[in-house]
Amino acid sequence: MSLTLSDVTRIAKLAQLEMNEQQSATALEQLNGIFALAEQMQAVDTEGVAPLSHPLAAHMNNIALRLREDVASEPNRRDDYQAVAPKTQDGLYLVPKVIE
Repeated sequence: MSLTLSDVTRIAKLAQLEMNEQQSATALEQLNGIFALAEQMQAVDTEGVAPLSHPLAAHMNNIALRLREDVASEPNRRDDYQAVAPKTQDGLYLVPKVIE
């Protein structure tokens, strides 16, 4: 798949971007390069290759991820924060309904 200059101009208009001719040409070249790379990656035969759970899983067995302990480091200040709110109920902020 490759784009044309009119495709890039249309995409820029939809994204509300102002692009001159040189910027459009540069974007066209870069986007077509990305699409070419994606086509090359899709052409690779991945039959029988299991997905990795971690980038280093192919090189190292039994990777132990270094995760920090799940410990609260800040005090619960919900009551302080909700004291200035116009309306709260059961620890939740009450807001006007905007979609009917």
